[in-house]
Amino acid sequence: VTPVMRFLLDRPAPRAEYSREEISPFLWANGKAPTRDDWKALAAGGFKDYRLRVYGLVENPVELSLDDLRAHDKQTQITLHHCIQGWSGIAAWGGLPLSELIDLVRPKSNANVIVFHSFGDGVALHAGVVGVRYYDSLSIKNARHPLTMLAYEMNYQPLNHLHGAPLRLRVENQLGFKMVKWIQSIEFVED
Repeated sequence: VTPVMRFLLDRPAPRAEYSREEISPFLWANGKAPTRDDWKALAAGGFKDYRLRVYGLVENPVELSLDDLRAHDKQTQITLHHCIQGWSGIAAWGGLPLSELIDLVRPKSNANVIVFHSFGDGVALHAGVVGVRYYDSLSIKNARHPLTMLAYEMNYQPLNHLHGAPLRLRVENQLGFKMVKWIQSIEFVED
């Protein structure tokens, strides 16, 4: 389905010119906050010990704190979030443009896809399997879209726990389920 998804979802330019007055008074938060002990400990400490590990097929693997991420150029945008469950809402997002992180780590020539690993729970495919982490992927091409970012703020405040603290992906030309919350690490892979 990748060619169809590229044609239908990667091409449209989303509207990102909403005003502060249009921000929704309430934005649904799908999913449940992570239950892992490491995420709970980070949350209890205000995420001051959080480190985003970026690795895989890159020339410059890094580990970045939230302060490190905030030290880079900050992108802000007020956009309309579309959920696959049928609701939508407008919010202001602030964070690091993903293209800047890509430039920092310098993907190798055989890297085509970025995998975002979450602290959140995934779905086990076999009965009795526990501890599966949620993850999703994004093409490097779409990751360079001007509105794709690693958000650490929502509505001019640090992300709250249900909306993805400490860090979440915003991919404005895709549906909400592609926007991984509670990002633990980022891996560059071939496919």
